[in-house]
Amino acid sequence: MTAQGRVTIREVAERAGVSVATVSRVLSGNYPVPQATRTRVLRAARALDYVANAHARALVGGGRKTVAVVLRQVTSPFYAQVAEGVEAEAATHGWLCLVGTTGGDPQRELEFVQLMREEGARLVILVGGVVEDDAYRERVAHYAQALASAGARLVLCGRPAPDPDIPALVVEFDNEAGARAITGHLLSAGHRRIVFLGGLPGNTALDARVRGYRAALAGHGLPPEAAHVVDCGLGRAAGLRAMTELLEERPEFTAVFAGDDMVAAGALRAIAEAGLRVPDDISVVGYNDIPLAEDFHPPLTTVRTPAEELGRAAVRIALRDPEQAAATHHLLGTHIVVRDSVAAPPPGRAHRPT
Repeated sequence: MTAQGRVTIREVAERAGVSVATVSRVLSGNYPVPQATRTRVLRAARALDYVANAHARALVGGGRKTVAVVLRQVTSPFYAQVAEGVEAEAATHGWLCLVGTTGGDPQRELEFVQLMREEGARLVILVGGVVEDDAYRERVAHYAQALASAGARLVLCGRPAPDPDIPALVVEFDNEAGARAITGHLLSAGHRRIVFLGGLPGNTALDARVRGYRAALAGHGLPPEAAHVVDCGLGRAAGLRAMTELLEERPEFTAVFAGDDMVAAGALRAIAEAGLRVPDDISVVGYNDIPLAEDFHPPLTTVRTPAEELGRAAVRIALRDPEQAAATHHLLGTHIVVRDSVAAPPPGRAHRPT
């Protein structure tokens, strides 16, 4: 291994017991090589964690300026907007964009990052909140170091770096401030019994939103027990199921802060199916301001997150200053979009104890 920690093609050749030229032929795939030799070379490359130098590939015409974006899913409007931003910004610089989905599976994420490293992607962008446990911290450190050793960069988009020393660029928005502002909007309308629907303990984005929700309640002089967090996760189906269960329990809440707009969509349907009206009986707010939010019934008051700009910024900042961007953190702002889903609580219900 070189002083910089990057395995060379000569080391692979020595381990496999073949010439450098033979290793080059096996890895390029352009020349016939006996199967036994090919197997020996590939086994040596894997054992040494060898990746062909992306810059050397480019010099011989084999490299492309590629950015890879890794998402949980593409059916989510939020993730789709981030990916669109990545692609649009990459295109303005003449780069290609590849998109992969993981379904939230850490092993699939690892395999995709490794594949993009082997294929010479210059940027690998991981998008969205995650459960930040020890396994995640170890995984991200491995990604960042492995990509850096191959001349590439890891970008964390909408998720924090677990260690400031990890060579990764972080671009995210202020989830906590957005949640504090939208909860304050409900409090200003007179609500005191506000349910947070969509918690997912350990998820970095949702934990920040819950902190903002609790901070807003405390800032209005409400006791800690005034907070009511329902850990149902995200998505329309989760919102529908959790809201239906809450309404069956006949609780005393007057407003719902949904963890994202799709949770709000499910909550709106459950409220309608229960014969109640928004905002006359219950006020509802969301988070993200997906394109469909203004077409909900009623149009949804929500927090606008800069989803497309998040993707654009991830690419733009990484390319603008490739040396300094590797260890920096950039925080984008959010703001409330007021529509028709919030009103004052029904008379006599605003100030009952929780």
